Parts: sequence; structure tokens; C-alpha cells
Amino acid sequence: MSNSLSSQTQRLAAWFVDDALPMWRERSVDPAAGNSCERLLASGEVDGQANIRVRVQARQSFFFTAAQALGWCADGAAVGKRMLEFVENNAAHPSAAAGFTHLLNPALEVIDSRQDLYDHAFFLLAYAWQFRVRGDQTALDKAARLVAHFDAAFAGENGGWIEGDYDYKWRRQNPHMHLFEAFMALFEASGDRQWLARAEQMYNLFQKYFFCPERGVLFEFFCDDWSLAPGDDGQVVEPGHMMEWVWLLDWYSRLSGEDVSQYLTVLYNRGLELGLKPDSGLLFDSVTPEGKVLQHTKRCWGLTELIKASLVMAGRGDAQAEQRAADSVARLFDYYLCGSTPGSYIDQRGEHDEVVADVAPASTLYHLLVLMQELLRYQGK
Repeated sequence: MSNSLSSQTQRLAAWFVDDALPMWRERSVDPAAGNSCERLLASGEVDGQANIRVRVQARQSFFFTAAQALGWCADGAAVGKRMLEFVENNAAHPSAAAGFTHLLNPALEVIDSRQDLYDHAFFLLAYAWQFRVRGDQTALDKAARLVAHFDAAFAGENGGWIEGDYDYKWRRQNPHMHLFEAFMALFEASGDRQWLARAEQMYNLFQKYFFCPERGVLFEFFCDDWSLAPGDDGQVVEPGHMMEWVWLLDWYSRLSGEDVSQYLTVLYNRGLELGLKPDSGLLFDSVTPEGKVLQHTKRCWGLTELIKASLVMAGRGDAQAEQRAADSVARLFDYYLCGSTPGSYIDQRGEHDEVVADVAPASTLYHLLVLMQELLRYQGK
């Protein structure tokens, strides 16, 4: 491994240990209720006027629990457990057999009771890490009940699940991508092969519907039968998701023995070709398969996924990928981890790489922590 990547890894670890974790542990967690706030303002103070997405509780539960596993947050798993209990006690769906609501107001009252598939994927991830770190069998039981609820209430045509219990325009690959992640995390934590079988179902959806081999891209929006959405919506490609699938497919290959190499090379190279802004090295939020930029904005999370994908490709012999990963961690600091409050961050850059969103959503910590895990794993730590 290059000195450059090692140095950037140490830099990111120091950012977590010295700045991010102490600040977010102190400011983002409500000591009375146990929940996480939605976001911090540029000043580093909690945005007390923001509504709170219920899925943020699951993502923050993962963040603090996984941080404890790294030895960086002594009470992280307890904090994560309390966040899940907060949702179970305050945001459980009032009439469904299982599952959670979608949105709370600043007074922690439910203001949107829809059940959303994407939201629930992160509860499965949080349960996996509660079992992994705390050995909590009830967390696995809750994960199994939640998936049984999906099967009973939201089973979709031709595999997978519909978006939830509300009217939606299109089915999305994105919730299934995060379910793929959660199922692998559950298998890795528990060794129970039912979760690997569930992951295989998500892999099959990727092969049959999400990935287009003729155009070398991952599509986002679909009709109920998984045919591609008509019109412009069906042509949306998110380069960050292409990079995220590189990481997920490599993980699946390590767990299952499946050869995924034919997908990784195409996803990675096409993601760079279509999505990379050459002067800054950031990823556009969305493009078309022909390379037309649909959104000139660039979210922080897209760069974390580029780094993770580059680590995968470096491990598989791409001679340029490791240096690209190191350079991209440096860019992460240059463009995003440079907020006025140490330990906070900028969430989005605009067409000319200017700041367009200086609030720090708590949900972004999930992406940053997984990146940290992968940098350490790449170094054998």
C-alpha cells in the first residue's frame, strides 16, 4: 500500500477520533429522549427547526455502534440501542403489523406515517450491528420480523418489494441496493445463511433489471414489473450508485464465491467516464448513459463511494485505483470535511464546485463511517 493512502487513512481516522465523534456524540444525541437530531447547522448547532426522518435514527444507530467496534466510542452500541428503542416506542406504525413511520416534527411527533422500503433497509443494518457488537439476539429476531412484514405487505411483481404503503411514481433500485447491504451485514454478523439467500435475491435483481450490459450502466427507476421507466426518468444514472454497487458486489463475491468481475470493471470505468468532473475529481449527482449531466451538483456521499470502489479495484489489480483512492480522500477534506465547525462537513457542491448546502445531515455519517471501515480493511486492520 502506498504511503499516500496510508497517510490519508490516518488523517481520516484522526478526524473521526478527535473531531467528529466527540462533537456528534455530544451535540446530536438528545440525552432525554435518546434520539438523534436531523442535522447540524454550519455553526455546529442542532437545527431545532428541522423535521426528523425516522431512518436517520437507524443510520445513526449504525454509526455509533460501528464506531464502538472500532474502539472509538465507548458507549456507542448503547447509544445505538437507545435510538432504536426510541423509534420502536415513538414511531412504530400505528396500524401495520410491523415497521415504522417516516417523519417526525421537531417535537418528536409523527407527522408522516407512511412506511417506506428505503427507510426500513437501515433498520436491518442497525439490527445487524447491534447483534455484531452487543450479541443481542432480539435484534436478529426484530430483523426477521421486519422482513416477514415486507413479504406479507409489500411483495412486488417479479421479485423484490414495492416502495411502501403509499402512491409512488416508480419503483427504485436504491432501496434494494441498501437491502443487499443489510442482508450481507446480517449474514456476516450471524452466520445464518437465510440472510445470504436474501442477498442473492437482490443480486439477481441487479443482474436481471438494474444493470444494463448493453449500455454499461445502472438504472434507477422502473415500472411495477421492473421494466425501465419510460421517458427521461428511465434514463437517469447516478454515478455514486454505480460505485456503491462495485463495493457491494465485491463484498457479495467474498461471502458467496460468485464471480462478479465482469460487472465491477464496467461499473467502475463507466462511472468514471460518465460521472467524474475532471478538474475537481468529484462525482456528478446524476447523468444519462450518453454522458449528459442532469444534476451538476455533487453530494459528499458520491465521493465516499468512489473511494470505496477504487479500493475494490485496487485490490483486484487496477494499477491506478489506489492512488485515485488516496487523492479522493484528500479531496474529501478539500471539498466536504472543511466546514467551519471541526467534525462537521459540507454536504453538497454546485456546478462550479461552490458550496450549495452547508448544513450537515446526520445521515451522511453513515457513508463516512463505512468508508473508514473499508480503508482500514484494505490495510488489513
